[in-house]
Amino acid sequence: MIARELLTTDMIPLRTSNTGHEALGIMSDFYVRHLPIVNNEQLLGVISEDDILEHNADEPVGSYQLSLHQAYVQANAHLYEVMGTMSEFHLTVIPVVDDEGRYIGLISQSDLLFTFARLGAFSESGSILILDMNRRDYSLALIARIVESENASVLSSWILAVPDSSRVTVTLKLNRQDVQAIIAAFERFEIVVKASFQEDTYGNVLRERYESLISYLSI
Repeated sequence: MIARELLTTDMIPLRTSNTGHEALGIMSDFYVRHLPIVNNEQLLGVISEDDILEHNADEPVGSYQLSLHQAYVQANAHLYEVMGTMSEFHLTVIPVVDDEGRYIGLISQSDLLFTFARLGAFSESGSILILDMNRRDYSLALIARIVESENASVLSSWILAVPDSSRVTVTLKLNRQDVQAIIAAFERFEIVVKASFQEDTYGNVLRERYESLISYLSI
C-alpha cells in the first residue's frame, strides 16, 4: 500500500491567510497537532502546535517561521516509509506530494494506524514467537522455511535491534496455536526462542487490544 491510497478525505490544509487561532481550532477539531500550509498547490511546510504557541496567534500562519519544511512523503511512498517519516518528525499528519512536488493531500496518524492494524494480522488467530538471534544470522527466508517445515505459516514479522548489542529480537505471528514442534525446530537450528504466547493465553488479549484500537480510531 502506498501513500496516495492512504489520503485522509475530511481534513484540508491551511492557507497562508489562516490565523494561528484558526489553525489551533482545526487541530482541536481533528485531534491533531500538525497541519500542512499550502499556497495553491505548493507545499510550504508543516506547522505544529508549538510553532503557533511561539508566535502571535492573531497573525496569519504565512508569517510564521516554520520548524518543519521537509516533513512530507511522495505519493508513491510505501506504507512503511510513511510510518518512518511520521515517526522521524513526530507528526500527527503528514502531507503527500506528487512527482512535481505539488500537494495532493495528507495522511493522518489515526488513519495510518487503522490501515496498519488491518494489514498486520493482529486480528488473526494463532500464536506469537519471540526469537533472539545475532544480527548477522538473521534471515527471514530461513525463519520462514523452519516454520513451514512444520506445516505452519508466518502471518507477519517484526525485527527490533537490541540497543548497544549485535543482537536482534524477531517477533513472529504464526497461524497455528500449537507451536511446540516449531520451537523444537528452531532449537535444532540453534535459534533461541525467548518466549511464546498461545492463542488461549495471549491471542485473546491481542485481539481485544486490536478491537479497542479499531474502535478508538473509528470515533
